[in-house]
Amino acid sequence: MSTASVADVVRVLEHRYPPATAEDWDAVGLVAGDPAAPVSRVLFAVDPVAAVLDEAVEWGADLVVTHHPLLLRGIHSVAATTFKGALLHRLIRSGVALYAAHTNADAAVGGVADALAAAVGLVDTVPLVAGDDEATGIGRVGTLASPTTLRAFAQRVADAVPATAQGVRFAGDPDGRVGRVAVVGGSGDSLFDAVRAAGVDAYVTADLRHHPASELRERAEFEAGLGGDAAATPYLVDLAHFASEWPWLAYAARDLEADLAARGTTVETRVSTLRTDPWTGRLTAQPEGPS
Repeated sequence: MSTASVADVVRVLEHRYPPATAEDWDAVGLVAGDPAAPVSRVLFAVDPVAAVLDEAVEWGADLVVTHHPLLLRGIHSVAATTFKGALLHRLIRSGVALYAAHTNADAAVGGVADALAAAVGLVDTVPLVAGDDEATGIGRVGTLASPTTLRAFAQRVADAVPATAQGVRFAGDPDGRVGRVAVVGGSGDSLFDAVRAAGVDAYVTADLRHHPASELRERAEFEAGLGGDAAATPYLVDLAHFASEWPWLAYAARDLEADLAARGTTVETRVSTLRTDPWTGRLTAQPEGPS
């Protein structure tokens, strides 16, 4: 086996996650690094933050692949007096390249949506919103091997993803039946129309805002009342943005190793287990004691 270069790894990643499939507003691809530099170790993480770079340097990674872009919005300086500039300077000084696969990884076969669907136990999945072919597209819709209750399903979701301060919230009858499910990694309340059209019992996504979630549930309750004994679906299962996308990292690491091996090169991969979700705590009101 020969040694891979940054360019070799980028070529393989972009075959799996074509940049042309990213949303127009996105910023994917190689952020920092020399395409000719050798790569023996690749670290996968959700976020390009300082703690992840610390891990990369300590482990001796030559390349970090993140889901979220470092430079998604335009900046006017990469001076080390800014937090993003400082990170870029440290990447370069440390000889660590940085690559981002974002919305192009969301929709791909074996991407973020497939990984989340598998993590929560869905089978026979299809895209929620189809892409250019039947296999790719935004989100996934599938069925559970055995139907369960909303409460039990939400617990399954919580057990399948990294723990966060937010945890997992759900909206709907805790004893309601869940058999058909839609999932979208990352922020998913813009897809409520597609979720309703898919006829699912529950929708798993992240970053659900008050007004869209409230209106969806109010509409479900109203229409269930018109239908007599119909269930007020879709129920909602809301988890942290970071947690919803983390399962993809293992898929990406596995596929990178296999794709490079098929081309006669080899790398060692590692999935970061750092919790880079920004929230660090959550409190609820304490019950009042005896007066």
